[in-house]
Amino acid sequence: MTDATSGDGARAGSTAQPAGGAKGPDELRQQIEQTRSQLGDTVEELAGKADVKGRAKARAADLRDKAGAMTVQLRSSAAHAGHAVQGKAHRAGHAVQDKAGQAGHAVQEKAGQAGHAVQGKAGRAGHTVERRVPGRARGVVRVGLDHPRAALVAGAAAGALVAAGVLRRRHHGRC
Repeated sequence: MTDATSGDGARAGSTAQPAGGAKGPDELRQQIEQTRSQLGDTVEELAGKADVKGRAKARAADLRDKAGAMTVQLRSSAAHAGHAVQGKAHRAGHAVQDKAGQAGHAVQEKAGQAGHAVQGKAGRAGHTVERRVPGRARGVVRVGLDHPRAALVAGAAAGALVAAGVLRRRHHGRC
């Protein structure tokens, strides 16, 4: 029988001690057990390399894990960006609200000034009219100034009477 041994008695490619160098049966059994273990590891390693389907499954699982991690990271980034945008919108809303309040106050102030100006002009006009009205009618003008609603109602009633008279004349052909 031919044995593939090198000149020193060891098998080619083996890392075990030379077979002839064992001191006794126990040491020989130990060397055999060590060789079997190494051979089992080598066979397992070769089987793993030959198992393409298993390697593909392992690679797919690894890629799924990486995709899951990226998903978590992207969701976190999106949430952070959303919070940042929400904060900016909140601050912008407050700025707009402040400016609207300032504009409202400015308009209110201008309207108050215009109201006072109109009130002053109306008062001066009323006094001018009061001075130009003959003495007997001044009392009526004063009552009208003191009670503008009553004067308005009386004026509307007088206007309605005049309009009714004009319509009656037109209807009867007198005009």
